[in-house]
Amino acid sequence: MGGAVTAAGFSAALLGARLLLRRLGPAACGAAALCVLGAGAWGWAWQQRAALARLATRPAAVAPAPPAAAAGPSGAAANLALFYDTLGQRRYAEQEVGRLFALAAKSGLSLRQGEYKFAYDQASGVHTYQAVLPLKGSYRAVWQFGLEVLRAVPYAALDDISFRRESIADPAPEARLRLTFYLKDADAAVAP
Repeated sequence: MGGAVTAAGFSAALLGARLLLRRLGPAACGAAALCVLGAGAWGWAWQQRAALARLATRPAAVAPAPPAAAAGPSGAAANLALFYDTLGQRRYAEQEVGRLFALAAKSGLSLRQGEYKFAYDQASGVHTYQAVLPLKGSYRAVWQFGLEVLRAVPYAALDDISFRRESIADPAPEARLRLTFYLKDADAAVAP
């Protein structure tokens, strides 16, 4: 008997939905479909952001191997040492900008210029080099570029990404990526 009630309830709900769709008309139905698609796209973007975060925390394939457990400190001290070993060198920060332009061209993106800013965190002894990059290209190319940067530069973090389209007729959106490179001085031992 429970199955019959469920089937009847489902049929009634389906009939109610069909009547509602007819009453709303095609424009409202299209708007509702776009809302559902937008929510799905937002969920997909959120999932991609989580994947980028996991990629950023994964050591690169070319990164030096961590010291042997028997030879070095253990636990938190070993993790901290590995963190500082993974940092890039401050003296090569400008060369990373050249790499960004090369990766953008490889991804088929237009990158005219960016905004760059150095900072220093006294507590950790870590330099940061922040790059804000205005890009023009497809959504897919922008995401590929972001992933490619994180693979190529293990000490980079993708802080923010935003898309904007001036009009619906624009073939490609404008994107803005904010990346931070975490760096150390080559001649100074970094210790918190």
